Amino acid sequence: MSDDQIEAYKLLVQYQNNFKRIGNMFRKRNPKLADEVTQLAKEIREHLLNFKV
Repeated sequence: MSDDQIEAYKLLVQYQNNFKRIGNMFRKRNPKLADEVTQLAKEIREHLLNFKV
């Protein structure tokens, strides 16, 4: 992997973790928003799994 790809991978990992945290934070206040944010984190995770190491 190139340096740019590694940097992109690291950013996606960070985004995924942040979206999971946001989803957990809103779980009780706004369940619909929490579900959408959690779904976004899952989609990012799927893209991370497609990276070739």
